[in-house]
Amino acid sequence: MTSVPMPIPSRTQFVLDAIKHRILTGQLTPGQALVETELAAQFGVSKTPVREALKTLAGTGLVVMSQYKGVTVRMVDADMAREVYDVRLLLEPEALRRAVRRGASLDEARDALTRADRATDTAERSLANREFHRALYLPCGNPLLGRMLDEVRDQAALVSAVAWAADPSWEREAGEHREILRLALTGDADAAADALRAHIASFVRRAFPGAEQEQPAQQHQQARHQQARQEEGQE
Repeated sequence: MTSVPMPIPSRTQFVLDAIKHRILTGQLTPGQALVETELAAQFGVSKTPVREALKTLAGTGLVVMSQYKGVTVRMVDADMAREVYDVRLLLEPEALRRAVRRGASLDEARDALTRADRATDTAERSLANREFHRALYLPCGNPLLGRMLDEVRDQAALVSAVAWAADPSWEREAGEHREILRLALTGDADAAADALRAHIASFVRRAFPGAEQEQPAQQHQQARHQQARQEEGQE
C-alpha cells in the first residue's frame, strides 16, 4: 500500500507559507537565524507550529538545522546553485519537450508570463516566473518527473532571489521566457527544449560564475539532439 501524507495543520501551514514568502522575497536573508520564540511571537502562535514549519522548510532545502547554530536560512553559493541548476538542466528541458510533443495546453504558462510582465514588485514577478516554469514542465505526462522538479522549485527560487538582489536581470529573462513559449506554441519541441536549457544555463552562469561549467552528460545530450535535428533535415 502507498502511504498517504498527513495534511499539515492550518496554523503550521500559515507559518510555513509566511516564512517561505519572507525567504523568497529577501526579507529573510541567507544565513539569518530563525528563532522559534521570536517567530512564534510575530505570528501569534505557539512554538509548535513554528517548529513543524521549520522542519518542513529544512526538508525542501530552504533552511538548515544545526545542533550548534540552530535554524538558519540556507546560504547560497556557486556550489549550491550548481547542484540545483544541474537538476533543472537535466530534467526541465526534457519535461518541456514531452509536454510539447503530447500537445499539452500551455495556457497557464501564457497567463503566468502575462502576470510576470505586469508585476509591480520583485516578489510578484518571482512568483509568476516560478509558475511559468512549472506550467511548462508539469503537463509532461510523467507525474514523477513533475514532482522531482517541484522538489527543487523553492531552492531555485532562493538562488534567483539572491542573484536578483545583486544584479536584477528580469527583463532579459522575460524576453527569454517569451521566446521559449513561442517555440513551444509552434510545436517545435526540440527548439523549445534547447531554448529552455540555454535560458537556465545562462542565468546561473551570469549569477554564479563559479558554477558555469557544463556537465559532460548535458553536453552529450545537447549534441545528440542537434545531430537528430540535422538528420531529420536531410531526410
